Amino acid sequence: MQRASRLKRELSLLTTEPPPGITCWQNENQLDDLRAQILGAADTPYEKGIFNLEIVVPERYPFEPPKIRFLTPIYHPNIDSAGRICLDVLKLPPKGAWRPSLNISTLLTSIQLLMAEPNPDDPLMADISSEYKYNKQLFLLNAKEWTEKYARQ
Repeated sequence: MQRASRLKRELSLLTTEPPPGITCWQNENQLDDLRAQILGAADTPYEKGIFNLEIVVPERYPFEPPKIRFLTPIYHPNIDSAGRICLDVLKLPPKGAWRPSLNISTLLTSIQLLMAEPNPDDPLMADISSEYKYNKQLFLLNAKEWTEKYARQ
């Protein structure tokens, strides 16, 4: 019950006061199956891209983090081809930084930040990470190409 009322409150806040460049909604009236869209930030290779995400809220939420993955392909060192995201706030301690005080809005904002500033030292995609570190121009070119190909509406 606590989970449902908290989710309703979070969704209502995401609807009335969404973080800039982020939208989130229920998928087919399922409270634990959400969809989100993140707009690629200006001055990043993801600029003008619209990235769709799937959010699955576990039974134990907020004591367990939601499972979030990209549905839109994205060229990024911390996001793999299945859309999984390497981000500490998406994992439980001791390896992760999830806390029940965090919410879906915070997570989506953290993902948006990760898009703008990849962390090549904690990659899911080693090849993209080394490209980001040692040949940034090529990385930017590839990321822009993927954004054009997959994330433009």
